[in-house]
Amino acid sequence: MKNILLASAGLFALVGSIAAAQAADLSRPPPPMVTKAPYYVPVYNWTGLYAGINGGYGFGNSNWSALPSNFNTSGGLVGGQIGYNWQFGQFVYGLEADIDWTDIRGTSGILGCGLGMCRTKNDFLSTERGRLGYAIDRWMPYVTGGLAVGDIRTSSPFFTGIDQDKAGWTIGAGVEFAIVANWTAKVEYLYVDLGNANCSFACGFPAGNTVSLTSNIVRGGINYRF
Repeated sequence: MKNILLASAGLFALVGSIAAAQAADLSRPPPPMVTKAPYYVPVYNWTGLYAGINGGYGFGNSNWSALPSNFNTSGGLVGGQIGYNWQFGQFVYGLEADIDWTDIRGTSGILGCGLGMCRTKNDFLSTERGRLGYAIDRWMPYVTGGLAVGDIRTSSPFFTGIDQDKAGWTIGAGVEFAIVANWTAKVEYLYVDLGNANCSFACGFPAGNTVSLTSNIVRGGINYRF
């Protein structure tokens, strides 16, 4: 009987030590789970120099003051641009210059214009503009305006016509989007007024007659930011 009691006491002691060890393990907090730090996409910054190419279409009208009405002009254009942006908060201030080869032209369709039809043509267009944009991360809508320089060429049968470079003005708006890495794309609209070119005897009319040219330019472009 004594041996049985001693064995039972030993068994109870062993069970008690195991229970105490398990209770101690349960009181310890589990080890923390290993997780990766969250990745934050940086907000896009528009500050810096950029350059690129553009292309599009122009349509508008020309007026010969000696004729009873305006006539339509239209054609394609392609060229390049360079500019610089400064970003302060969400506002982006910039300067941009571009030059495009153009094929904007039109014909009056009125006989008697120097014994033939009067034609107006524009071969190149350059603008030097300020830009004011509002950055919405990788999107930037903007307004723009400034100087426009282009040529006004005229022709009519039996007369030499003119080819004059004229300085005018332009105003417009657009939106630019950051595609990937340093590349951006833009779409913009510009209204261009090159003013009046003197076209009197060279166009077959008395002195004091002029030719004007206005255009609506719609174009897209791609820029690389350095």
